[in-house]
Amino acid sequence: MVTPSNALVDIWRTIGGDSAALARVSLTGAEPAQPSSFKTGTIAQATIAASALAASEVDRTRNGRAQKVAVDMRHAAAEFVSERLYTIDGKPPAWAWDKIAGTYQTGDGRWVRLHTNFPHHRDGILDMLGVPYDREQVTAALKRWTGQDYEDQVARRGLVGTMMRSPAEWAAHPQGAAVAALPLMEIVKIADAPVQALPPSARPLSGVRVLDLTRVLAGPVCGRTLAAHGADVLRVTGPHLPDIPGLDVETGRGKLSAHIDLRGAEGKATLAGLLKSTDIFVQGYRPGGIAERGFSPEQAAGIVYVSLCAWSHVGPWARRRGFDSLVQTATGINRAEAEVAGVDKPVELPCQALDHGAGYLMAAGAITALKRRAEIGGSWLVRVSLAQVGHWLTGLGRVPDGQKAAKIDRGAVQDLLVDLPSAFGTMSVMSHAGRLSETPPQWDRPSVALGTHAAAWPMA
Repeated sequence: MVTPSNALVDIWRTIGGDSAALARVSLTGAEPAQPSSFKTGTIAQATIAASALAASEVDRTRNGRAQKVAVDMRHAAAEFVSERLYTIDGKPPAWAWDKIAGTYQTGDGRWVRLHTNFPHHRDGILDMLGVPYDREQVTAALKRWTGQDYEDQVARRGLVGTMMRSPAEWAAHPQGAAVAALPLMEIVKIADAPVQALPPSARPLSGVRVLDLTRVLAGPVCGRTLAAHGADVLRVTGPHLPDIPGLDVETGRGKLSAHIDLRGAEGKATLAGLLKSTDIFVQGYRPGGIAERGFSPEQAAGIVYVSLCAWSHVGPWARRRGFDSLVQTATGINRAEAEVAGVDKPVELPCQALDHGAGYLMAAGAITALKRRAEIGGSWLVRVSLAQVGHWLTGLGRVPDGQKAAKIDRGAVQDLLVDLPSAFGTMSVMSHAGRLSETPPQWDRPSVALGTHAAAWPMA
């Protein structure tokens, strides 16, 4: 049986952490932490603990402190649904999934999922199906498709959508086989570069500069985590790109936010200028997208480059777009949950576990690579994908009667919430579950609207 401690050891070994550091970690609580047959509490606790332990290790290198790390499973599981629990001035955010997003049955009896929260993805699907923006007409149209034809056509058009598979079907799929052959994540040295030592500091990541070029949800969670340990995080997005305000507000804690349009020479020059004094660059653009703008790992020399994708960097789906819910559907997770529930339609996990898990793994990898740069130099690439996280989750085993656990709601976690100022009012939000004994995580900057700040680093 895989315990949370086992899961943390697996992550720590994968990223090459010092095994002696594990003795400073305390994990409390037990499954089931959420209503699922999968170990969502374990993945929450282990990934958050890995990011916190990585922060404590950098702090030990910089300041000589061997801080203790504590993560409670109930707290960690609640943080995995943080975007559903926060309020502004006592009211929940006014945001919801698009009205045609979700699952549908095709003419051959297969189930497919549409992800239409971004307007261009929604419009592309409607054009492909030849119907107006109406759920009933989308339902009728998909009855004229097979599940496989839908998935194939979505991919040809560069849209997002998947067909539900069983775990066995995914394991037999070429992309499933490619993912299964990979480790959970990778930290790769891609070039030599001088050592860049980290000076003594008040907090583990004080003075560390992070460019966060990510959206929807894993990447922003990574940036929020780095900010919680003291990093200067600058969230960068294009003024023309769609967003989901409810998510941006919640994950924007601790960050600066600037607009840069990378479609033109001026925007590229601005980002290139920022990169010259950046320590960590985090990107989650479609596969190959940011490289086309001139910002591949090899072009961003001397830094820690963190890259997120949906399906991994290898295999026939490597360049496909995807989101957490789509990966759950394609890889057999929704089918496995449905079988336990005794229903024939997809059943989602009770949280975006792949997104959140990937976000904390990205943070753990980024901090670990930063420590290596400070000790031995080099340019480092951290690779994380939602599909690899999903494969790891399914390998942790199942929770008997786990679906009977109570759903996490605000009333059950009042003791874990904190009030923070923001540009939108007082936010009541989930505190960070990765507790360090001497430098408790906190967010020093309020959440603001996208593009609020200049595209520049703050004065030292």
